[in-house]
Amino acid sequence: MNAGDRVRVERAAQTYEGVLLPSSTPDHLVVKLDGGYNVGIDRDDASVDVLESDVYDVESAQDEQGTSEIEFDDDLPTVSLISTGGTIASTVDYRTGAVTAQFDAEDVLRAVPDLAGMANYRGRVVANILSENMTPAVWQDLAQAVHEEIEAGADGIVVMHGTDTMQYSASALSFMLDTPVPIVFTGSQRSADRPSSDNVMNAVSAVEAATSDCAEVLVCMHADESDDRCALHRGTRVRKNHTSRRDAFETVGAKPLGEVNYDIDGESTVTFRREYAERGSVDLALHDDIETDVELVKFSPGMDTALLEAAAEGSEGIVIEGTGLGHVNTDWIGTIENLDIPVVMTSQCLEGRVCDRVYDTGRDLLDAGVIEGEDMLPGTAKVKLMWALANSDDVAATIQEPLAGEIQQRSTPWL
Repeated sequence: MNAGDRVRVERAAQTYEGVLLPSSTPDHLVVKLDGGYNVGIDRDDASVDVLESDVYDVESAQDEQGTSEIEFDDDLPTVSLISTGGTIASTVDYRTGAVTAQFDAEDVLRAVPDLAGMANYRGRVVANILSENMTPAVWQDLAQAVHEEIEAGADGIVVMHGTDTMQYSASALSFMLDTPVPIVFTGSQRSADRPSSDNVMNAVSAVEAATSDCAEVLVCMHADESDDRCALHRGTRVRKNHTSRRDAFETVGAKPLGEVNYDIDGESTVTFRREYAERGSVDLALHDDIETDVELVKFSPGMDTALLEAAAEGSEGIVIEGTGLGHVNTDWIGTIENLDIPVVMTSQCLEGRVCDRVYDTGRDLLDAGVIEGEDMLPGTAKVKLMWALANSDDVAATIQEPLAGEIQQRSTPWL
């Protein structure tokens, strides 16, 4: 049997049927199933029947992966594709049968050929990490790379990013950059070898958004479970609210800022439902200083103040996720008052804003020096506090001033 043969494999009372792919080790078989998934099987524990020979030319497919070229068209906008990792530009590696991440512009066009003809592309790698390994230092590298790409004439930026911490990175760039062009984060909940992969629609929609008139930091992901719309979320108001659904991301406290109506024939359209910063309305500027020693603490009933003290040790600031309007146990108030660092109060509630003027606990927290975080998401508040500590002489005033859409004027849902 050879790679490209159609085979039936039996192992441990399970039967698998599909196309045999090359394997990186002689001890394993890799089979692409009819549903699109790959499965790896121990060769010694399996019996194999060849159903049909050479049904798929793996070698030609591998060769085709290396033949794409990018042609420059003076009539098209230029979009910089910047990668930090993730699965959106992943392709099947026919040498191993595995899904691998590919990151330069040519690789992305091979993975998502639908992008061809939409723009001229430049590719750049900032990091190749799982998004849970994201750090403030990478945020700085990313902000600097975006700044350089815009300086070099990019008409829009698409940042390919893992989904788990995308909201933090989008918030960071919202504060670090004054941008005259769109900066659009996108990712993929499901890898390219899965029939339900969202990589193509998300990538195409992100490029559409990057060539639009909205010069803000956006997150572009599926709007619902179907394949017809991507939502455009403001980078400081978005939250990943589901572990695995393709429409995992939601704008908290409102509907998304806009959406891309996806058309498989290339006639996608971008619309917005609220005001936004228009392309060219500000000059490009980079403010990438950041204080990394900031902690986010989530209060829960019975939580020992020793945990707060431990978090404050060596920190330059703390964000607390309080209950309801922004409360913690009254036993915490004395500890907070003795902390010689800014303490920002947010809420665990998904909707509404902090108001520590309603109950005695809240008033005591204000007297202890707590800064109300308005209706900021806790993660966004942490990123903003990190940025404010490094860029502002009045941290409290900066925290409560809306800078990048992170604070809404009113906490009325679905505006």
